[in-house]
Amino acid sequence: MTGQKLPTTFYTRPHVVQVAQELLGKYLFTNIGGIVTGGKIVETEAYSGENDRACHAHLNRRTQRTEIMYHQGGVAYVYLVYGIYHLFNIITNEAGKADAVLVRAIEPTEGLEEMQLRRNMPFLKPNLTAGPGVLSIALGISKKHYGTDLSGHTIWVEDRGLQVPSERIAIGPRIGVDYAGDDALLPWRFWLKENKWVSRKK
Repeated sequence: MTGQKLPTTFYTRPHVVQVAQELLGKYLFTNIGGIVTGGKIVETEAYSGENDRACHAHLNRRTQRTEIMYHQGGVAYVYLVYGIYHLFNIITNEAGKADAVLVRAIEPTEGLEEMQLRRNMPFLKPNLTAGPGVLSIALGISKKHYGTDLSGHTIWVEDRGLQVPSERIAIGPRIGVDYAGDDALLPWRFWLKENKWVSRKK
């Protein structure tokens, strides 16, 4: 089954929280070395450059790392944490706003064997793609994909017609942003209820 690649207009809308919610049930894919891997997005987090202390671009911070955040929505923001994990984010809103959605987990549907090889996992388990760091490993996403246009053929998101009713979406605070003060409590993390591929909060 194939779907329609999301148009740029999906990403350039002004409300990052709405975009983060509506990415649930969409399908994220990569084509690395001719091998397609991916699956259904089951967990996201929203970040707003304008008024969110958890966002890398808070107070209009512009560095070599955050520069892509000021691009028009529809490109990839990939950064390294703990020196080992690359985290994949989708830039949203119009140019200059620096909003982003972190994709935290997918339910794998395509290229499972390749994802298991990348993760060195002989058996299929939920932690294959449950969590933003391991998700990027499984999908082959690295720093070289910083700035990748999501309308291309390397990383993209598809709409396969799956409608996620609001009662199936769980909402809570984001993970790992305790440094953000009151903004750490914002209910900007979204996930599909009772989905085993959602990351587990440590």
